[in-house]
Amino acid sequence: MRLPEILTADLPFLTALRRDLHAHPELGFEEERTSGIVADLLEKAGIAVTRGLGGTGVVGTLQVGNGTRRIGLRADMDALAMPETAERPYKSTVAGKMHACGHDGHTALLLGAARYLAKTRNFSGTVHFIFQPAEEGRGGARRMVEDGLFERFPCDAVYGLHNMPGLGTDEMAVVAGPQLASSDSWRVTFRGAGTHGAKPHLGKDPITAAATFLASLQTIVGRVVDPLQPAVVSACSVQAGNPQALNVIPDSVEIGGTARAYSPGVRDQLETEIGRLAHGTAAMYGIAADYGFERRIPPVVNDADATARALKAAGIVFGGKLRTAFPPSTAGDDFAYFAGEAPGCYVWLGNGPAVDGALHHNTAYDFNDDAIGPGVAFWTALVEQELAPA
Repeated sequence: MRLPEILTADLPFLTALRRDLHAHPELGFEEERTSGIVADLLEKAGIAVTRGLGGTGVVGTLQVGNGTRRIGLRADMDALAMPETAERPYKSTVAGKMHACGHDGHTALLLGAARYLAKTRNFSGTVHFIFQPAEEGRGGARRMVEDGLFERFPCDAVYGLHNMPGLGTDEMAVVAGPQLASSDSWRVTFRGAGTHGAKPHLGKDPITAAATFLASLQTIVGRVVDPLQPAVVSACSVQAGNPQALNVIPDSVEIGGTARAYSPGVRDQLETEIGRLAHGTAAMYGIAADYGFERRIPPVVNDADATARALKAAGIVFGGKLRTAFPPSTAGDDFAYFAGEAPGCYVWLGNGPAVDGALHHNTAYDFNDDAIGPGVAFWTALVEQELAPA
Protein backbone atom coordinates (compact mmCIF):
# COMPACT_ATOMS: atom_id res chain seq x y z
CA MET A 1 0.00 0.00 0.00
CA ARG A 2 1.62 3.24 -1.17
CA LEU A 3 0.42 6.36 0.62
CA PRO A 4 0.41 9.88 -0.87
CA GLU A 5 3.48 11.93 0.09
CA ILE A 6 1.38 14.58 1.86
CA LEU A 7 -0.23 11.92 4.03
CA THR A 8 3.06 10.16 4.77
CA ALA A 9 4.53 13.47 5.93
CA ASP A 10 1.60 13.96 8.31
CA LEU A 11 1.82 10.53 9.96
CA PRO A 12 4.22 11.52 12.77
CA PHE A 13 1.90 14.37 13.76
CA LEU A 14 -1.19 12.14 13.63
CA THR A 15 0.54 9.42 15.66
CA ALA A 16 1.54 11.91 18.35
CA LEU A 17 -1.99 13.31 18.34
CA ARG A 18 -3.52 9.86 18.72
CA ARG A 19 -1.28 9.07 21.66
CA ASP A 20 -2.04 12.41 23.30
CA LEU A 21 -5.76 11.69 23.03
CA HIS A 22 -5.16 8.23 24.46
CA ALA A 23 -3.36 9.70 27.46
CA HIS A 24 -6.23 12.12 28.16
CA PRO A 25 -9.46 10.09 27.86
CA GLU A 26 -12.84 11.71 28.40
CA LEU A 27 -16.20 10.02 28.88
CA GLY A 28 -19.32 10.70 26.84
CA PHE A 29 -20.52 14.34 26.89
CA GLU A 30 -17.36 15.26 28.80
CA GLU A 31 -15.09 15.52 25.74
CA GLU A 32 -14.25 19.19 26.28
CA ARG A 33 -10.50 18.85 25.74
CA THR A 34 -10.88 16.43 22.84
CA SER A 35 -13.50 18.46 21.00
CA GLY A 36 -11.44 21.61 21.57
CA ILE A 37 -8.41 20.01 19.93
CA VAL A 38 -10.57 18.77 17.05
CA ALA A 39 -12.15 22.17 16.44
CA ASP A 40 -8.85 24.03 16.63
CA LEU A 41 -7.14 21.70 14.15
CA LEU A 42 -10.05 21.92 11.71
CA GLU A 43 -10.03 25.70 11.88
CA LYS A 44 -6.26 25.82 11.34
CA ALA A 45 -6.81 23.70 8.23
CA GLY A 46 -9.25 26.31 6.88
CA ILE A 47 -12.37 24.21 7.48
CA ALA A 48 -15.60 25.80 8.72
CA VAL A 49 -16.35 24.56 12.24
CA THR A 50 -19.54 24.21 14.28
CA ARG A 51 -19.03 23.42 17.95
CA GLY A 52 -21.38 22.13 20.62
CA LEU A 53 -23.71 20.01 18.51
CA GLY A 54 -25.13 17.31 20.75
CA GLY A 55 -23.26 18.84 23.68
CA THR A 56 -19.60 18.29 22.87
CA GLY A 57 -19.89 17.31 19.22
CA VAL A 58 -18.01 19.08 16.43
CA VAL A 59 -18.81 19.31 12.72
CA GLY A 60 -16.28 20.53 10.17
CA THR A 61 -17.55 21.44 6.70
CA LEU A 62 -15.37 21.63 3.61
CA GLN A 63 -16.98 22.70 0.33
CA VAL A 64 -14.96 22.64 -2.86
CA GLY A 65 -16.07 23.42 -6.41
CA ASN A 66 -19.65 23.47 -7.59
CA GLY A 67 -20.58 19.83 -6.96
CA THR A 68 -23.96 19.33 -5.31
CA ARG A 69 -23.41 15.98 -3.60
CA ARG A 70 -22.90 16.09 0.18
CA ILE A 71 -21.50 13.31 2.35
CA GLY A 72 -20.80 12.87 6.05
CA LEU A 73 -17.86 11.06 7.66
CA ARG A 74 -18.18 10.17 11.33
CA ALA A 75 -15.64 9.57 14.10
CA ASP A 76 -16.50 8.92 17.75
CA MET A 77 -14.44 10.66 20.46
CA ASP A 78 -15.37 9.23 23.87
CA ALA A 79 -13.50 6.84 26.17
CA LEU A 80 -14.74 4.20 28.61
CA ALA A 81 -15.06 4.19 32.40
CA MET A 82 -12.45 1.49 33.04
CA PRO A 83 -8.80 1.35 34.14
CA GLU A 84 -5.88 0.87 31.79
CA THR A 85 -3.60 -1.92 32.97
CA ALA A 86 -0.97 -2.13 30.22
CA GLU A 87 2.15 -0.03 30.68
CA ARG A 88 2.91 2.22 27.71
CA PRO A 89 4.45 5.71 27.45
CA TYR A 90 1.09 7.26 26.65
CA LYS A 91 -0.95 5.32 29.21
CA SER A 92 -4.11 7.03 30.47
CA THR A 93 -3.37 9.81 32.93
CA VAL A 94 -6.94 9.73 34.27
CA ALA A 95 -7.71 7.05 36.83
CA GLY A 96 -10.62 4.81 35.89
CA LYS A 97 -10.86 6.07 32.30
CA MET A 98 -9.25 4.78 29.11
CA HIS A 99 -9.60 4.62 25.36
CA ALA A 100 -10.38 0.91 25.24
CA CYS A 101 -12.23 0.91 21.91
CA GLY A 102 -9.99 2.98 19.65
CA HIS A 103 -11.98 6.20 19.48
CA ASP A 104 -8.69 8.06 19.93
CA GLY A 105 -7.60 6.44 16.67
CA HIS A 106 -10.89 7.15 14.90
CA THR A 107 -10.61 10.83 15.83
CA ALA A 108 -7.01 11.04 14.59
CA LEU A 109 -7.94 9.30 11.30
CA LEU A 110 -10.73 11.73 10.48
CA LEU A 111 -8.62 14.73 11.42
CA GLY A 112 -5.89 13.39 9.15
CA ALA A 113 -8.36 13.09 6.29
CA ALA A 114 -9.68 16.60 6.90
CA ARG A 115 -6.15 18.06 6.88
CA TYR A 116 -5.26 16.19 3.70
CA LEU A 117 -8.44 17.12 1.82
CA ALA A 118 -8.16 20.77 2.86
CA LYS A 119 -4.70 20.86 1.24
CA THR A 120 -5.36 18.82 -1.90
CA ARG A 121 -8.99 19.90 -2.57
CA ASN A 122 -9.23 17.23 -5.27
CA PHE A 123 -13.02 16.93 -5.24
CA SER A 124 -16.15 18.91 -6.01
CA GLY A 125 -18.94 18.93 -3.45
CA THR A 126 -19.35 19.10 0.31
CA VAL A 127 -17.95 16.85 3.02
CA HIS A 128 -19.04 17.10 6.64
CA PHE A 129 -16.54 15.78 9.18
CA ILE A 130 -18.73 14.65 12.09
CA PHE A 131 -16.96 14.19 15.42
CA GLN A 132 -19.50 12.54 17.69
CA PRO A 133 -19.54 12.48 21.48
CA ALA A 134 -20.83 9.72 23.72
CA GLU A 135 -20.98 6.68 21.47
CA GLU A 136 -20.42 4.29 24.37
CA GLY A 137 -24.03 3.92 25.44
CA ARG A 138 -24.74 7.53 26.35
CA GLY A 139 -26.65 8.49 23.21
CA GLY A 140 -24.37 10.98 21.46
CA ALA A 141 -25.56 10.26 17.91
CA ARG A 142 -29.19 10.61 18.91
CA ARG A 143 -28.42 13.91 20.64
CA MET A 144 -26.71 15.24 17.52
CA VAL A 145 -29.67 14.21 15.35
CA GLU A 146 -32.09 15.84 17.79
CA ASP A 147 -29.94 18.99 17.69
CA GLY A 148 -30.59 19.20 13.94
CA LEU A 149 -27.44 17.60 12.53
CA PHE A 150 -29.00 16.59 9.24
CA GLU A 151 -31.14 19.71 8.90
CA ARG A 152 -28.08 21.93 9.33
CA PHE A 153 -25.65 19.63 7.50
CA PRO A 154 -27.66 17.63 4.92
CA CYS A 155 -25.99 14.44 3.68
CA ASP A 156 -26.71 12.32 0.65
CA ALA A 157 -24.79 9.51 2.36
CA VAL A 158 -23.04 9.03 5.70
CA TYR A 159 -20.12 6.74 6.54
CA GLY A 160 -18.69 5.29 9.73
CA LEU A 161 -15.45 3.43 10.40
CA HIS A 162 -14.38 1.22 13.29
CA ASN A 163 -11.14 -0.61 13.96
CA MET A 164 -11.22 -4.39 14.14
CA PRO A 165 -8.53 -6.43 15.96
CA GLY A 166 -7.77 -9.62 14.08
CA LEU A 167 -7.77 -7.97 10.66
CA GLY A 168 -4.38 -6.83 9.40
CA THR A 169 -3.76 -3.08 9.28
CA ASP A 170 -3.55 -3.46 5.50
CA GLU A 171 -7.05 -4.98 5.43
CA MET A 172 -10.56 -3.59 5.40
CA ALA A 173 -13.97 -5.28 5.43
CA VAL A 174 -16.89 -3.66 3.60
CA VAL A 175 -20.11 -5.68 3.55
CA ALA A 176 -23.71 -4.83 2.65
CA GLY A 177 -26.52 -5.59 5.10
CA PRO A 178 -26.44 -5.98 8.91
CA GLN A 179 -23.17 -5.02 10.61
CA LEU A 180 -24.11 -4.42 14.25
CA ALA A 181 -27.05 -5.50 16.35
CA SER A 182 -29.63 -3.40 18.11
CA SER A 183 -28.61 -2.73 21.70
CA ASP A 184 -31.51 -2.60 24.13
CA SER A 185 -31.79 -2.91 27.91
CA TRP A 186 -34.44 -4.71 29.94
CA ARG A 187 -35.28 -4.90 33.64
CA VAL A 188 -37.53 -7.25 35.60
CA THR A 189 -38.41 -6.89 39.28
CA PHE A 190 -40.12 -9.82 40.98
CA ARG A 191 -42.10 -8.62 44.01
CA GLY A 192 -43.05 -11.20 46.63
CA ALA A 193 -43.37 -11.14 50.40
CA GLY A 194 -40.28 -11.56 52.51
CA THR A 195 -40.14 -13.98 55.39
CA HIS A 196 -37.83 -16.05 57.57
CA GLY A 197 -35.67 -18.37 55.50
CA ALA A 198 -36.77 -21.27 57.73
CA LYS A 199 -40.46 -20.53 57.09
CA PRO A 200 -40.80 -20.01 53.33
CA HIS A 201 -44.45 -21.08 53.38
CA LEU A 202 -45.32 -17.88 55.24
CA GLY A 203 -44.12 -15.62 52.43
CA LYS A 204 -43.95 -15.38 48.65
CA ASP A 205 -40.43 -16.23 47.50
CA PRO A 206 -39.14 -14.00 44.64
CA ILE A 207 -35.74 -15.76 44.63
CA THR A 208 -37.18 -19.04 43.35
CA ALA A 209 -39.25 -17.18 40.77
CA ALA A 210 -36.15 -15.34 39.60
CA ALA A 211 -34.25 -18.62 39.31
CA THR A 212 -37.00 -20.12 37.16
CA PHE A 213 -37.06 -17.00 34.97
CA LEU A 214 -33.28 -17.03 34.50
CA ALA A 215 -33.22 -20.74 33.69
CA SER A 216 -35.96 -20.23 31.09
CA LEU A 217 -34.64 -17.02 29.55
CA GLN A 218 -32.60 -18.72 26.84
CA THR A 219 -35.64 -20.58 25.56
CA ILE A 220 -36.62 -17.29 23.89
CA VAL A 221 -33.67 -17.50 21.52
CA GLY A 222 -33.58 -21.28 21.47
CA ARG A 223 -37.28 -22.04 21.02
CA VAL A 224 -39.21 -18.89 20.08
CA VAL A 225 -37.06 -16.83 17.70
CA ASP A 226 -36.54 -18.26 14.20
CA PRO A 227 -33.25 -20.24 14.32
CA LEU A 228 -32.16 -18.49 11.12
CA GLN A 229 -32.47 -15.07 12.79
CA PRO A 230 -29.56 -14.10 15.09
CA ALA A 231 -30.55 -12.87 18.54
CA VAL A 232 -29.02 -12.52 22.00
CA VAL A 233 -30.74 -12.20 25.37
CA SER A 234 -28.43 -11.95 28.39
CA ALA A 235 -29.11 -11.36 32.07
CA CYS A 236 -26.24 -9.21 33.33
CA SER A 237 -27.31 -8.09 36.79
CA VAL A 238 -29.13 -9.78 39.68
CA GLN A 239 -29.75 -7.91 42.93
CA ALA A 240 -31.49 -9.58 45.89
CA GLY A 241 -31.22 -9.97 49.61
CA ASN A 242 -28.30 -9.29 51.91
CA PRO A 243 -25.26 -11.58 52.14
CA GLN A 244 -25.13 -10.71 55.84
CA ALA A 245 -28.68 -12.01 56.36
CA LEU A 246 -28.72 -15.52 54.96
CA ASN A 247 -31.83 -16.49 56.90
CA VAL A 248 -34.04 -13.84 55.25
CA ILE A 249 -36.05 -14.33 52.06
CA PRO A 250 -36.23 -10.82 50.55
CA ASP A 251 -39.29 -9.00 49.30
CA SER A 252 -37.96 -8.51 45.78
CA VAL A 253 -35.38 -9.48 43.18
CA GLU A 254 -34.16 -7.09 40.48
CA ILE A 255 -32.77 -8.50 37.23
CA GLY A 256 -31.39 -6.57 34.27
CA GLY A 257 -29.78 -7.38 30.99
CA THR A 258 -29.38 -6.73 27.29
CA ALA A 259 -31.15 -7.85 24.12
CA ARG A 260 -29.62 -7.81 20.63
CA ALA A 261 -31.09 -8.38 17.16
CA TYR A 262 -30.41 -7.49 13.54
CA SER A 263 -34.01 -7.11 12.34
CA PRO A 264 -36.88 -4.92 13.60
CA GLY A 265 -39.17 -7.96 13.78
CA VAL A 266 -36.86 -9.95 16.05
CA ARG A 267 -36.24 -6.84 18.14
CA ASP A 268 -40.00 -6.55 18.70
CA GLN A 269 -40.19 -10.25 19.47
CA LEU A 270 -37.50 -10.05 22.15
CA GLU A 271 -39.26 -7.18 23.88
CA THR A 272 -42.56 -9.07 23.91
CA GLU A 273 -41.18 -12.47 24.92
CA ILE A 274 -39.01 -11.31 27.83
CA GLY A 275 -42.06 -9.60 29.30
CA ARG A 276 -44.29 -12.60 28.65
CA LEU A 277 -41.85 -14.90 30.42
CA ALA A 278 -41.50 -12.52 33.37
CA HIS A 279 -45.22 -12.10 33.92
CA GLY A 280 -45.89 -15.80 33.36
CA THR A 281 -43.26 -16.79 35.90
CA ALA A 282 -44.65 -14.33 38.43
CA ALA A 283 -48.16 -15.70 37.94
CA MET A 284 -46.92 -19.24 38.44
CA TYR A 285 -45.44 -18.31 41.83
CA GLY A 286 -48.27 -16.04 42.90
CA ILE A 287 -46.18 -12.87 42.98
CA ALA A 288 -45.98 -9.68 40.89
CA ALA A 289 -43.52 -8.65 38.19
CA ASP A 290 -42.57 -5.20 36.92
CA TYR A 291 -41.08 -5.17 33.43
CA GLY A 292 -39.38 -2.48 31.37
CA PHE A 293 -37.69 -2.61 27.98
CA GLU A 294 -35.57 0.37 26.88
CA ARG A 295 -34.85 0.72 23.17
CA ARG A 296 -31.39 2.24 23.09
CA ILE A 297 -29.71 1.73 19.70
CA PRO A 298 -31.18 0.36 16.45
CA PRO A 299 -29.19 -2.14 14.37
CA VAL A 300 -26.61 -0.86 11.90
CA VAL A 301 -27.59 -2.08 8.43
CA ASN A 302 -25.44 -1.00 5.49
CA ASP A 303 -27.27 0.55 2.54
CA ALA A 304 -26.54 -1.21 -0.76
CA ASP A 305 -25.65 1.91 -2.76
CA ALA A 306 -23.52 3.47 0.00
CA THR A 307 -21.75 0.13 0.43
CA ALA A 308 -20.97 -0.06 -3.29
CA ARG A 309 -19.39 3.41 -3.09
CA ALA A 310 -17.36 2.47 -0.02
CA LEU A 311 -16.22 -0.73 -1.72
CA LYS A 312 -14.94 1.24 -4.68
CA ALA A 313 -12.88 3.50 -2.44
CA ALA A 314 -11.62 0.63 -0.29
CA GLY A 315 -10.55 -1.24 -3.42
CA ILE A 316 -8.39 1.71 -4.43
CA VAL A 317 -6.56 1.65 -1.09
CA PHE A 318 -6.55 -2.00 -0.02
CA GLY A 319 -6.64 -3.85 -3.35
CA GLY A 320 -6.61 -7.60 -2.82
CA LYS A 321 -6.73 -7.16 0.97
CA LEU A 322 -10.31 -5.87 0.79
CA ARG A 323 -12.79 -8.27 2.35
CA THR A 324 -16.34 -8.36 1.04
CA ALA A 325 -17.45 -11.08 3.45
CA PHE A 326 -17.15 -10.56 7.19
CA PRO A 327 -19.42 -11.70 10.04
CA PRO A 328 -21.60 -9.04 11.69
CA SER A 329 -21.04 -8.17 15.33
CA THR A 330 -23.54 -8.43 18.17
CA ALA A 331 -22.07 -5.23 19.60
CA GLY A 332 -23.98 -2.01 18.98
CA ASP A 333 -23.09 1.43 17.67
CA ASP A 334 -25.34 4.47 17.64
CA PHE A 335 -24.08 5.32 14.15
CA ALA A 336 -27.42 3.62 13.46
CA TYR A 337 -29.14 6.96 14.18
CA PHE A 338 -27.09 8.63 11.44
CA ALA A 339 -27.79 5.80 9.01
CA GLY A 340 -31.48 6.27 9.76
CA GLU A 341 -31.30 9.82 8.39
CA ALA A 342 -29.22 9.17 5.25
CA PRO A 343 -28.04 6.06 3.37
CA GLY A 344 -25.19 4.74 5.49
CA CYS A 345 -22.24 2.37 5.37
CA TYR A 346 -20.12 1.23 8.32
CA VAL A 347 -16.73 -0.32 7.52
CA TRP A 348 -14.14 -2.31 9.49
CA LEU A 349 -10.50 -1.18 9.43
CA GLY A 350 -7.89 -3.75 10.47
CA ASN A 351 -6.18 -3.11 13.82
CA GLY A 352 -3.69 -5.97 13.59
CA PRO A 353 -3.49 -8.96 15.94
CA ALA A 354 -5.21 -8.76 19.31
CA VAL A 355 -2.03 -8.47 21.40
CA ASP A 356 -2.29 -10.81 24.41
CA GLY A 357 -5.97 -11.23 23.63
CA ALA A 358 -6.72 -7.54 24.17
CA LEU A 359 -9.89 -6.98 22.16
CA HIS A 360 -12.22 -3.98 22.41
CA HIS A 361 -13.17 -2.96 25.97
CA ASN A 362 -10.19 -4.82 27.43
CA THR A 363 -7.99 -3.04 29.99
CA ALA A 364 -4.89 -3.76 27.87
CA TYR A 365 -6.36 -2.79 24.48
CA ASP A 366 -4.69 -0.18 22.28
CA PHE A 367 -5.36 1.29 18.86
CA ASN A 368 -2.66 0.26 16.38
CA ASP A 369 -0.87 3.33 14.99
CA ASP A 370 0.04 1.34 11.86
CA ALA A 371 -3.65 1.65 10.90
CA ILE A 372 -3.55 5.45 10.76
CA GLY A 373 -2.14 5.70 7.23
CA PRO A 374 -4.51 3.14 5.66
CA GLY A 375 -7.49 4.61 7.52
CA VAL A 376 -6.80 8.17 6.39
CA ALA A 377 -6.17 6.94 2.85
CA PHE A 378 -9.58 5.24 2.81
CA TRP A 379 -11.40 8.38 3.98
CA THR A 380 -9.67 10.55 1.39
CA ALA A 381 -10.23 8.05 -1.44
CA LEU A 382 -13.91 7.84 -0.49
CA VAL A 383 -14.33 11.62 -0.68
CA GLU A 384 -12.38 11.95 -3.93
CA GLN A 385 -14.35 9.24 -5.73
CA GLU A 386 -17.75 10.13 -4.23
CA LEU A 387 -17.29 13.80 -5.03
CA ALA A 388 -15.25 13.48 -8.22
CA PRO A 389 -15.32 16.66 -10.34
CA ALA A 390 -17.63 16.40 -13.34
